[in-house]
Amino acid sequence: MPRLFVAIALPDEVKRDLARIALGVPGARWLEDDELHLTLRFIGEVDGDVFRDLLDGLAPIEAAPFDLTLKGVGHFPPRGEPRILWAGVEKSEALVQLRSKVEGAVVRAGLPPEKRKFAPHVSIARLRNTPIAKVGNYLTAYGLFRAGPFPVEEFCLFSSQLGAKRAVYCLEETYPLGAALNEAARSTR
Repeated sequence: MPRLFVAIALPDEVKRDLARIALGVPGARWLEDDELHLTLRFIGEVDGDVFRDLLDGLAPIEAAPFDLTLKGVGHFPPRGEPRILWAGVEKSEALVQLRSKVEGAVVRAGLPPEKRKFAPHVSIARLRNTPIAKVGNYLTAYGLFRAGPFPVEEFCLFSSQLGAKRAVYCLEETYPLGAALNEAARSTR
C-alpha cells in the first residue's frame, strides 16, 4: 500500500539556501534535496481505491498561485528532546486556504480529518542524541534565516517508501494552481 502525502515542492534556489544552513549540529542527519518539501497534509498508507479517489479528488482544487517565504528555524517537539530541525514559513493566508482545500479533498476521499493544527514548515534535519545546548546554539545562529519569496504554482501528491537510512519519495501527481482560473479568463476573452 502506498504511503502518501500532499506537499509543495521547493525550487532549487530555496534548496541551496537551506543547504547553506545545514551544518554545525552534532547528531543531525540533514535531509537531501529530494527530501525537502512543505507538507500540506500527511495521509499515510491507503489502499488502491482511496489512492485513486485522492488522485481524482485533489484535481478540482482551485487556487491562485502565490508567493512564499521561508523564515526562521525551530525544532519539534517544542518541549523535550528535539527530534526535527525545521525552517519556518512566513504567514500566508493563501497557503492556509490551499491547505484547507487539500484537507477537504482528503476527507471527501474517505480519510479522517487531521487533528493536529497546521504548522507550516520544511523539515531540514532529523536529530539523534543531539545536546539541547547545540540545538539552542543553532537556533540562535540561524534564527533570522530567510529564503524567498518564491512562487508556488502547483502542489503535488507524493508517495514514500521507508528505507534503511531514509525515505525515498516518488511524485505521483502534480496539480497546477490557477489552471481553472486561467481557463475562465481565456473563455471570457
